[in-house]
Amino acid sequence: MMNTNGTMLLTRILKYLPVAFFVVQVFFLQSCKESEDFNEVVSKDQSKPGVVTSIKVSNYSGGALINYTLPNTKNLLYIMAEYQINDKVVRKSVSSYYSDTIRVEGFAKSGEYDVKLYSVSRANVQSDPVIVKVHPETPSYLVSYPTVAIQTDFGGVNVTARNPHKKAIGVIVISDDKESGKMLPVEQYYTEAENINFSVRGFDTLQRNFGVYITDRWGNVSDTLVQKITPLYETLLPKDRFSEYRLPSDSQLGATGLGWNTTRLWDNNTNDPGWHTEAGLGKPLQICTFDMGVKAKLSRYKLWERGSAYGNDYSYGHGNPKSWTLWGSAVANPRDTELPVNSVVGQVVGDWINLGNFDCPPPPSGNPPGQTTPQDLAAVQAGFEFNFPISAPKVRYIRLAVRSTWGNTDFAHVTEVAFFGNTK
Repeated sequence: MMNTNGTMLLTRILKYLPVAFFVVQVFFLQSCKESEDFNEVVSKDQSKPGVVTSIKVSNYSGGALINYTLPNTKNLLYIMAEYQINDKVVRKSVSSYYSDTIRVEGFAKSGEYDVKLYSVSRANVQSDPVIVKVHPETPSYLVSYPTVAIQTDFGGVNVTARNPHKKAIGVIVISDDKESGKMLPVEQYYTEAENINFSVRGFDTLQRNFGVYITDRWGNVSDTLVQKITPLYETLLPKDRFSEYRLPSDSQLGATGLGWNTTRLWDNNTNDPGWHTEAGLGKPLQICTFDMGVKAKLSRYKLWERGSAYGNDYSYGHGNPKSWTLWGSAVANPRDTELPVNSVVGQVVGDWINLGNFDCPPPPSGNPPGQTTPQDLAAVQAGFEFNFPISAPKVRYIRLAVRSTWGNTDFAHVTEVAFFGNTK
């Protein structure tokens, strides 16, 4: 479990921790010599610079923007703000003489704070302080905390929250650690997303404490929501029970001469070949149907798209699915039906129910398709994992209906799938 495996915990941290949280913000100042007699570097002028005037404050969540008029000081280098953001931390912000605005942020809560503004010369001489009162609004980490919800999930817990300001926050999940007797982090999820939804897995089905708190980049921490939760049982569905359950509306197979067929989806080979449909038929959906051999309440699944093969790179291109729907059925020998291109989760069509609409994550590099990096290819080779709604019913039969592909083709291909859930 994550609590006793430091390596796995570090991996999780690095997986979700954006670069912005690793970077130490360093302010440096550079003088620009525009002419022989304008703002030349003065190293011996020890005269005290003037102070800023005409100050205006614009408060916002967790911070404030201070606008001012610069002093008429020839050797002015920058303006510095000094302020205390919580009971322990004093921060400093600087703004060069090219700007008439300085930002102060990281305040632990809404309230009135004193900010000392200094003008600093090129000889590193400070002016007298000007005291400015700011009143930041409630910071994002405290806005998000009341929206946190924890519920049982397969192999762990599911956490949801809202981040209406879309600011960088950390959602930290803690749980009981037997060795230390404390609750320690088992997941650190950093995001700027407005709607937060993720699961923490890897636990047995014994009841245990789970807690969640919110933090921000300045080290401010909310209270902790703690609940006793019993994770649900989860297992990998055995692929040796899978079989094709072909229906009349399923797509015609293509590249069969090269070994591509539906049964290749569960042969434990994440490289070519896999399932491949015929091109040129102009069908709006590319569909295959199969029997998992056992009825299960599904928790999640992994899907492997076609990567690099035969000297060609198919990553984020060609017939790789970009958006698709999974339909399920618990009916014995479910009947064929024409599936809609667009539907909502939970919609029932004949014997089939929409288990989820899914989109392939974009390339991690941010490059457009066709400019694949090793990082992008690694993501494709690792497979993409998706969660089913906790409300999804038990099913035995699955229909994969591809709505669009990365190459805007009228055919689709997938190399492998794997399903997890409760078969009991």
